[in-house]
Amino acid sequence: MTKKRLLPPELIAECAAAHDLFLSKKNELKLSQKKIADEAGITPAAVNLYFKGINPLNAKFAAVLARMLDEPVSAFSQRIADEIAEMTRTPAKAVVSGGASSAEKVMEMIRKHAGKSLNVDAQEKIAAVALEAAGETQGKVIQADFSGLKAKPEEIVIRQYDVRASMGHGQVPSDYNEVIRNLIIREDVLREKGVTYTSPHSLAMITGWGQSMEGTINDKDPLIVDRGVNEYAGDGIYVLTWHEHLFIKRIQFLDAERFLLVSDNPHVRDQEARIEDVTVHAKVLLIWNARKA
Repeated sequence: MTKKRLLPPELIAECAAAHDLFLSKKNELKLSQKKIADEAGITPAAVNLYFKGINPLNAKFAAVLARMLDEPVSAFSQRIADEIAEMTRTPAKAVVSGGASSAEKVMEMIRKHAGKSLNVDAQEKIAAVALEAAGETQGKVIQADFSGLKAKPEEIVIRQYDVRASMGHGQVPSDYNEVIRNLIIREDVLREKGVTYTSPHSLAMITGWGQSMEGTINDKDPLIVDRGVNEYAGDGIYVLTWHEHLFIKRIQFLDAERFLLVSDNPHVRDQEARIEDVTVHAKVLLIWNARKA
């Protein structure tokens, strides 16, 4: 079995510096890996993978960690600090044309310049307007007339997501059809169901396909997914690519090198996959099973 490639020494050093800074301040600030994980929208296990130097630090996690430690990102990663500084110097249209991480870049810029003067909800609304104005949704969210969708303050508009256009290397059946084009849902309904998400603007509707998850997700079942989850964040069901094919699978963490891709249909064999071969595009949060009365 091919072993997972080790990170370069400089990236391992960043992880170690972040971990050391966390250890030095956690008692003073009453922090834990779980608190950081909750703030970042990932699991404590995922935080541990950063601190252990198994996964490289990224701008999103670094920004959360720096904010919670009350330290600049440069205290543990000058590389990421330079990346963030470069983002703030780049014209907005150029920043938002960069793909799946554009929302994170815009949010980082807003947080840097607005600081605590805007609450999280206000920051996300500004980011959503900026992204839409710059064409971030083109080719990803199905274009439709949303003028008749008037969400109340306690509601969320969830748009249909074009899996084929946005998830790159995946392959989907030729008869793949979207079932629900858009949805307005009350936030308290999601809370009652125990659904948590990285951001309201990261929620999207897609339609399940195939039989591998039958019993949990059936063919043509509408799904609410969180596009803000782009890495393993604990056991759950994910939209992912593996060897250039698109799947909806339950991911379980086997060890530092391998995931187990689980098919809930007992007639479909589970498969082991090298972590480095799996790209996570979104996490499935809620399945809308339509059943005849």
